[in-house]
Amino acid sequence: MTQATPPAKPANNTQRGFLAWVERVGNLLPDPVMIFVWLIGFLMVLSVIGSALGWSASLPFSGEKAPSGGVVKDGVLTFQATSLFTEDNLKKLIVDMPRTLTGFAPLGLVLVVMLGASVAERAGLFSALIRNSLRDLPRAFLTPVVCLIGMMSHHASDAGYVVFIPLCGLVYAAAGRHPLVGIAAAFAAVSGGFAGNITPGQLDVLLFGFTQEAARIIDPTWTMNPLGNWWFILAIVGLFTPIIWFITDRVLEPRLGPWSGQPDDDLKAELAKSVVTPDEKRGLGWAGLSAVLVIAGFAALALWPGFTPLIDESQKGTAQLQPFYQGLIAAFTLLFLLGGIAFGVSVKSIRSSSDVVSMMTEGVRSLAPYVVFAFFAAHFIAMFNWSNLGPIAAINGAAALKELSLPAPFLLVCVQAFSSFLDLFIGSASAKWSAMAPVVVPMFMLLGNSP
Repeated sequence: MTQATPPAKPANNTQRGFLAWVERVGNLLPDPVMIFVWLIGFLMVLSVIGSALGWSASLPFSGEKAPSGGVVKDGVLTFQATSLFTEDNLKKLIVDMPRTLTGFAPLGLVLVVMLGASVAERAGLFSALIRNSLRDLPRAFLTPVVCLIGMMSHHASDAGYVVFIPLCGLVYAAAGRHPLVGIAAAFAAVSGGFAGNITPGQLDVLLFGFTQEAARIIDPTWTMNPLGNWWFILAIVGLFTPIIWFITDRVLEPRLGPWSGQPDDDLKAELAKSVVTPDEKRGLGWAGLSAVLVIAGFAALALWPGFTPLIDESQKGTAQLQPFYQGLIAAFTLLFLLGGIAFGVSVKSIRSSSDVVSMMTEGVRSLAPYVVFAFFAAHFIAMFNWSNLGPIAAINGAAALKELSLPAPFLLVCVQAFSSFLDLFIGSASAKWSAMAPVVVPMFMLLGNSP
């Protein structure tokens, strides 16, 4: 009598380890909007506790007018925790609700830039720029060029993911290299190097809007400079490019092994679609000319003798450049808008002014989720200020860090590490920074670091 074979145990597909825990926790996280709803609820409760316990913070003050929520007495500025359920704060919440949203700096900045970027994207300018940048590349230098273009593709909005990543797979296959290597390198550049770029763009404008709102907790006159992160984002490009190049070519590609595939008819057809047409090349030329004209126009408004609307002659030093910095938002918008129109007219994707208006409308429509998010983020930051918990946390945090006498570079690295840890749970850069900025920015300002 033969012995029955026991049934095989089902495979245990339960993942273990830190990354599995991160995945499970990440899947439990709600939409960023709901995170801010919870933060607002927590803030309201905390404001009641802080007010009841008499939380406060003080620092020397020599200005003429105290910041909102602060009281100056004998040269000392004091912030006292205030309940969000007071008559005055409830009045602000209800009566000023529209003003709280419309006064939210990042919302206006993003809407203005998107009016131009949506035309450039939908006219096909971004896609043509990406495809044109990948043609005739040497096989050995594919990866570093892909890294560089991938980081710069953030200016092209969704085209970085939709066009660039699959296109890199085709380009690598045509060069006789494994297409998965191209896709991996492109994904690492677009996603891993998300903050890196050669020039500031829409992301910098968005995040600096949150920085400006937070900085005005301490200095109500502080104005953002969209170029403020330029050296940092350049450094990211210089650091990430060799890392991605080494891992892709020396680690990933050898593990995948040689690719013996030959371009079939489908691949050849896809490659043919990726070729920049003569009309597109002509359109890129016109777009480049429009960019030169925009740059020349803004330079003239800042440098023309006797006529400098972008320079504040009443100020001294770098303060004279504030109108120029603030005007960069308009410069970005015009670069995208006029470049998109010039390209679109050339390739016939724009045939009338109604096409331009339609592209702008579609671009603004795509921002609907961001407007919803901005409503709650704006109220969170505003209520943080009304309760005075933001300046109290910043002042007390700065005082504690001063006592520890820790060097500023080390503190900045700690903030960077904490921000990177939050990336595991909050995928949105704007959601993460809008929550961190009201404490981190004023605290570091009090330590003598620029926002």
